[in-house]
Amino acid sequence: MLYIFDLGNVIVDIDFKRVLGVWSKYSGVPLATLSERFKMGEVFQQHERGTITDEEFAHKLCAEMGIALSFEQFELGWQSVFVGLRPEVIELMKKLRSYGNRVVVLSNTNRLHSNYWPKHYPEVEAASDHMYLSQDLGMRKPDAEIYQHVLAQEHCPASDAVFFDDNAENVAAASALGIKSILVTDNKVVPAYFA
Repeated sequence: MLYIFDLGNVIVDIDFKRVLGVWSKYSGVPLATLSERFKMGEVFQQHERGTITDEEFAHKLCAEMGIALSFEQFELGWQSVFVGLRPEVIELMKKLRSYGNRVVVLSNTNRLHSNYWPKHYPEVEAASDHMYLSQDLGMRKPDAEIYQHVLAQEHCPASDAVFFDDNAENVAAASALGIKSILVTDNKVVPAYFA
């Protein structure tokens, strides 16, 4: 079997409120205002596909939110999204591999985050057979092509794959291709699936 794990809120807890909190502190713009303005729109998606640089992303996102931050301040906020590892998921990934399954990570991420989390959470890569990252592939979930790419690379039919993600749109897209897909709503979902 092929087990495909998303990263954020599946293997590692993330929280965008922490990001906005840091940006609020540096910009002087209230958190509530930033929460209203922050959108995972086209600029966000371009960054996840690797089609714009980190600096372009910071500049455009700050412009969208109407805040002035240095790149260093932007990055400090951006990296504060990571809360901590879910060790029980890491253990499950290791166990699945020990039984002869393939275990991969499929994440919509970006160059800035990819320079950060592998250093802080080396357990993720150590527990995986391969990392499929959106900015390296030039495509992102929920586009069908990214799932098809993973299946092709892994020489695996959709019917032999299980996918865990915290985004309902990503889960629906994978399901439509015949991949058994599980919506991860909290840290109990993945352990419960294997219980």
